[in-house]
Amino acid sequence: MIRNGRGAVGGAEQPAPEGRRAVRVWCDGCYDMVHYGHSNQLRQARAMGDYLIVGVHTDEEIAKHKGPPVFTQEERYKMVQAIKWVDEVVPAAPYVTTLETLDKYNCDFCVHGNDITLTVDGRDTYEEVKQAGRYRECKRTQGVSTTDLVGRMLLVTKAHHSSQEMSSEYREYADSFGKCPGGRNPWTGVSQFLQTSQKIIQFASGKEPQPGETVIYVAGAFDLFHIGHVDFLEKVHRLAERPYIIAGLHFDQEVNHYKGKNYPIMNLHERTLSVLACRYVSEVVIGAPYAVTAELLSHFKVDLVCHGKTEIMPDRDGSDPYQEPKRRGIFRQIDSGSDLTTDLIVQRIITNRLEYEARNQKKEAKELAFLEAVRRQAAQPLGEQDGGF
Repeated sequence: MIRNGRGAVGGAEQPAPEGRRAVRVWCDGCYDMVHYGHSNQLRQARAMGDYLIVGVHTDEEIAKHKGPPVFTQEERYKMVQAIKWVDEVVPAAPYVTTLETLDKYNCDFCVHGNDITLTVDGRDTYEEVKQAGRYRECKRTQGVSTTDLVGRMLLVTKAHHSSQEMSSEYREYADSFGKCPGGRNPWTGVSQFLQTSQKIIQFASGKEPQPGETVIYVAGAFDLFHIGHVDFLEKVHRLAERPYIIAGLHFDQEVNHYKGKNYPIMNLHERTLSVLACRYVSEVVIGAPYAVTAELLSHFKVDLVCHGKTEIMPDRDGSDPYQEPKRRGIFRQIDSGSDLTTDLIVQRIITNRLEYEARNQKKEAKELAFLEAVRRQAAQPLGEQDGGF
């Protein structure tokens, strides 16, 4: 069991309103390649109660029911722990959610998105808690899924960032967006992500730096927000007694300029929400300039600028993008202790391409079979329905 404690990042755990017992909420899942869709689910779940406990499945359980995970269970535990709406993480949570699990952790109910989660034999993993009336549903975030992100990485092309001729495979993928009823992506079964100001407001803290806080600026792509980023931000957070971390996110074209290939995998809007969900980040600059200028430092009243141990690529004119904070003596390079990078994640996918393609196909087949069973069940006369699949 991993207790986060919201007070660990500047704020005591919120007590239940006077006169009633605290409502404890349970969520569980694989949380593989944690993205803003996962964070949004946990945000919604936390809003339904006072204390959120998240169970994370083991590698063995995920491999049995879905196929091989991209990240190890230890990486996934830590990623979920870093989401600011999570109060407690339970490692090795059972794949099927039972009343016994809810009772063990004194949870009133569990929350899951309005998508389908099935066991290896095609059964609804939430069947028992649904029948007991201890299940709540939240809206699934449109436009993102682990399946979709894996698909993006399997299509290694630079065409979506340039005017050069697209490969036929990528063109087929790009052209398929929005062509199905309801604007749904036929590859992933979810609608494409459309950013709104409301969504940013929901993720943002809305808090300005307070007197006595140390304003720390970090910048980068933060693509496929992962454990390497979390380790770095955690180390930066420890540099001050009262840190206020501002993360500058570069435009997609800027990232593609210094990273090449098909980077970034996630667009600027997606990366913004992923970083805002991290408990160590107070504010995000959307489309930050590549060079950390005197104007930027003055505008945000920055006390310290940090960068990881990864290579710092020169600006377009060949200059050091951190020359101004270095001149002022406020630049620090931080060793996160993690060697995980976005490149290594993509390499994991490419190396095991066939396994992940099979996993995606298997997931789609199971969901289609389940939906067909539901359709047949609904079509039967009431007296003939057996209540199962």
